[in-house]
Amino acid sequence: MTKLTIFYDGTCPLCVKEMTALIKRDKAAHIKTVDIHSDEFVNYPNIDPNQANLILHALDEQGGLLLGLDVTHRAWQLVGMGWLYAPLRWPLIKPIADQVYLLFAKNRYRISYLLTGKSRCENGVCRR
Repeated sequence: MTKLTIFYDGTCPLCVKEMTALIKRDKAAHIKTVDIHSDEFVNYPNIDPNQANLILHALDEQGGLLLGLDVTHRAWQLVGMGWLYAPLRWPLIKPIADQVYLLFAKNRYRISYLLTGKSRCENGVCRR
């Protein structure tokens, strides 16, 4: 049963890498990932594509919307590794972590290039 549907940027190498890592660890199949640039995304008219391109979006099993690091934390919780991201949700750290996340999201292609040598992916293939 899907407990979290994540809407991610399939043209971002780091984003693709994280979604691949999540799905690989998701033995119970609790997570569904949807590339916001895919044909499947039209099945989610309540998710604004422009907003989903600015900040990671997800729907929980009740249809509630999660954003940014709340998505990341919940996803990794579902695969038993939420403790890695839990400190980013602590009250004193959360506001700072959320601002850093927004900076990352805005610059994800440049950061992807610096970390992976690839700035974009097309049809699941990442390139320079």
